[in-house]
Amino acid sequence: MPNFTSLAGPVGGLLKQRGETVAVAESSTGGLISAALLAVPGASAYFVGGGVIYTETSRLALLDIDLNDHPGMRASTEPYALLAAQTIRQKLGATWGLAETGATGPTGNRYGDTAGHCCIALAGPVERAITIETGRADREANMQDFAERALTFFEEALGAS
Repeated sequence: MPNFTSLAGPVGGLLKQRGETVAVAESSTGGLISAALLAVPGASAYFVGGGVIYTETSRLALLDIDLNDHPGMRASTEPYALLAAQTIRQKLGATWGLAETGATGPTGNRYGDTAGHCCIALAGPVERAITIETGRADREANMQDFAERALTFFEEALGAS
């Protein structure tokens, strides 16, 4: 993964300049998005907090999202990523919520998504969600790529809002 500071520096700079904050709910990146945001000096001005929401147990405890209340919704989809982003934003009182959910590999997930599948969502002044497919089964490379894509996606949204 590239240097965390160079990767998240533009996002941190924009957030500080605008006086905005972010909360992160990540899954398959295992904390890499948060680590990158925290590597930037002055991160306390914009990083409120977050969590690695990797299991049903953590989803219920940290986000209080019961999928029984959302018929047909499942992890590793854009609607779920957006719900996670909205929820972490609201729970932590941040300007922005950034969420990621996917299948890093070497195999796919229990929902039938192949390794390299990831959904990223942003909730705040604008809401957006994307799906990426790396086509790779390399778990570590996918984790890094998902984190990089999430930060790039966030930077683009900040520039457009």
